[in-house]
Amino acid sequence: MTSSRIESNNPSSHDSFAPRLIPSSSIPMASPALGLLLLLATALIPAPASAIGFQLHHRFSGRVRRWAEARAVPGAWWPEKGTAEYYAALAHHDRALRGRALAAASDLSFADGNATVRLSSLGFLHYAIVSLGTPNMTFLVALDTGSDLFWVPCDCKQCAPTTSPDYGENVSFNIYSPNASSTSKKVLCSNGLCDLQNRTSCTAAASNCPYVVQYVSANTSSSGILVEDILYLMTEDAAPQIVKAPIVFGCGETQTGSFLERAAPNGLFGLGMEKISVPSILSGQGIASNSFSMCFGDDGTGRIHFGDKGSLDQQETPFVIDKSFAYMINITGATVGNDSIAAILSALVDSGTSFTYLADPLYTKLTQSFKAQVQEERRNPDPDVPFEFCFDVSPTQSTISLPEINLTTRGGSIFPANDPILLFSFQQNEYFYCLAVMKSNGLNIIGQNFMAGLRIVFDRERLTLGWKNFDCSDTTKTTKGSMNSTRVNATQVTMPKPPSNISTQKKLTISLFSLLLLLSTIL
Repeated sequence: MTSSRIESNNPSSHDSFAPRLIPSSSIPMASPALGLLLLLATALIPAPASAIGFQLHHRFSGRVRRWAEARAVPGAWWPEKGTAEYYAALAHHDRALRGRALAAASDLSFADGNATVRLSSLGFLHYAIVSLGTPNMTFLVALDTGSDLFWVPCDCKQCAPTTSPDYGENVSFNIYSPNASSTSKKVLCSNGLCDLQNRTSCTAAASNCPYVVQYVSANTSSSGILVEDILYLMTEDAAPQIVKAPIVFGCGETQTGSFLERAAPNGLFGLGMEKISVPSILSGQGIASNSFSMCFGDDGTGRIHFGDKGSLDQQETPFVIDKSFAYMINITGATVGNDSIAAILSALVDSGTSFTYLADPLYTKLTQSFKAQVQEERRNPDPDVPFEFCFDVSPTQSTISLPEINLTTRGGSIFPANDPILLFSFQQNEYFYCLAVMKSNGLNIIGQNFMAGLRIVFDRERLTLGWKNFDCSDTTKTTKGSMNSTRVNATQVTMPKPPSNISTQKKLTISLFSLLLLLSTIL
């Protein structure tokens, strides 16, 4: 899905959008309002000198599943982790997204917690709970690294229903209204953030600023007016405090297309580069540096920090700056084990895409090199498995040896693929694994699986992408083996003991989705 810039009534041709995020750490999801009240009881301060961040949950994660099941979300929306249906669902999500046009203060997080959730019944991969207004209202918003505007359903003329069997019987979403918040202000056409290429709907400088954001997918759009209100954030330090950040966002009166179904029914949180995005607004107000980081842990959990500029020992590469204003980087080559592959291409760094997508010739060269270096026989194609290169493991085999995969970026920094394979079991003590790289028709995407085990820094001030091996469950620790240490070009992985309750049916059950934890330990 892709969005255009904000305009009055005619969306521009400038595209920049791509959904989601992913970092790690956990908060109880049952009562976000109670958590906020407890935090508000401590102190409300303007701009702190410490970190601000929030946790992220994948829509298929166990935490989200428990959260949803407690609210009677239908079980059919939750494919069993490791099954063919599970990975096919993620691949289906990726294919849908690939159709889109691409579009110095403290670290901060959302006051309701650092966690995001992957909700399979809702269209995007990752969600977070945010609080707006006075008194505060909570919203479950889709996180989108490729779009810019943050909007929520508001004084609705045409919005997604607040309740639906898709959400669960006990789930009811909030609707924002400027009149219900004592801190809400209308944004006028004279405001600098009402930077519209076509001001035909602005009849006067004192008129309310309208917006229309068009998304490529299925005539999907959001429109309404811009408003200003308080977004509640929290410092990330030894003594967390609430930060009340005045931000501009969309009062989404009319939604169309996917937004009327299951995609972002309670709002979308854009994290793009334009000045209307929340990271840009926080930076402009001096609340946080013009940078944010995401840490990608196992199984879609993670953490995001506004204002995080990374560390001196991280690896870096500059962003490709063009009209798309997307988080693109240049790839100058790749290594698979001892093979060096020449390549000149640009790739989108998209935390909202589950797997990594490469176009030819790099896709064929990389996969063929991987195939030539593994000892196992290639498996016949399986229509239930979305990957092309899968390999059978012998029942007597105790380890598998994998060539290490790295991408070389502009400037020479090495981007490691910490989690390139998925390991399946389909019968007692019978396994196969797949290279989780898929072929693209043109757009190259570094997806979530290549970012696992890394803290990714989007430094918008220096226009660089930074990364470092990191324990995403602990924001103070790097993983064993820093980016500056010597890395071997092959990894041995010990096969897990077969579970006692493995089914003998062909239904595929994953045995080791957290392979990246083993790799990071070995490396």
